[in-house]
Amino acid sequence: MTKPILIIGGGPAGLSAAHAVASSGRKAVLVEKEDRLGGAPILSGYAKLVPSHEWAKDAIGGMVTRVTDNPNVEVRLDTAVQSFAGEPGAFAATLKDGSVIEADTAILATGFTHFDSLNKPEWGFGTYPDVVTTVQVEQMISSGAGIRCPSDGRVPDRVAILLCVGSRDRQIGREWCSKICCSVSANIAMEIRELSPKTNVYIYYMDIRTFGLLEGEYYWKSQEEAKVKYIKARIAEVTSDGKRLVVKGEDTLVKRPITIPFDMVVHAIGMDPNVDNMTLAAVFGVELNKYGYIAKPSTYLHMSETSRPGVFVAGAATGPETIDDSIAQGHAAAMAALTYHATHQIKAAE
Repeated sequence: MTKPILIIGGGPAGLSAAHAVASSGRKAVLVEKEDRLGGAPILSGYAKLVPSHEWAKDAIGGMVTRVTDNPNVEVRLDTAVQSFAGEPGAFAATLKDGSVIEADTAILATGFTHFDSLNKPEWGFGTYPDVVTTVQVEQMISSGAGIRCPSDGRVPDRVAILLCVGSRDRQIGREWCSKICCSVSANIAMEIRELSPKTNVYIYYMDIRTFGLLEGEYYWKSQEEAKVKYIKARIAEVTSDGKRLVVKGEDTLVKRPITIPFDMVVHAIGMDPNVDNMTLAAVFGVELNKYGYIAKPSTYLHMSETSRPGVFVAGAATGPETIDDSIAQGHAAAMAALTYHATHQIKAAE
């Protein structure tokens, strides 16, 4: 087993997997289609991460440095796998540049794609410049520019954050909860209030799902300390009166229509399957689930496995996932890949 382990994707899960493989003394080849490592937190310019409150450039940047400085990791940027053949212990991956990597096993850590708000046109994105996404707000914060209306650069007096944009919406084929949007939105709301104390922030929601231990730190703290207002509502549309944006819908607690003006409206966008998943599935010979994510045979009996022996998967490639859990899954996938042959020899002996 002298061949390296091939890792596809240089986001949190892929970086974690590469570090785990290298720490074991084995070689890893990390292939990333972009020109930088770090995945969505770096490529999309995230600000402070949930739940650590660390800046993405520092937390994920540290993971990148830990991998690039390790002599057991070979990084291949600006490329992708064109074909993948063979069997465990004797895989051959041909890259776009024509080079071939022989690998023992492989890990798909190919992540997700942010939902495109153009697929929700009634909520104003693409029509009004001051309708933005949570990713754009993260970029404003991380750049140091502060919260500004894109149309004219003014600091907004009133900001609305609309939850579940591209999540839990059968009408547009997104039946899943994206898991982290509620906590991220509460975090962004608090950051807006910190940067601009005079800005009033309202969160419009169907349900709040600050899962696990995050409810106190994000849901209650955002209300009690940052004075963020939460409104349970169904939003019908976002329009403009010529001066300000107008959010229209129904307050579902009191069962009455609402028409409220805002300076900025933020879409809390969900997580879609990676747009390349159909290609990845064909190249690597793995199955997708009904939602378009990479399928896992069983969570309990087949840790990190895909439908193809010797090919493993981690992180948001399998569905909406947090950064912290993606990192843990990257490590788990590395352990599964490293012990694949020993595990199957034991099973065969039994």
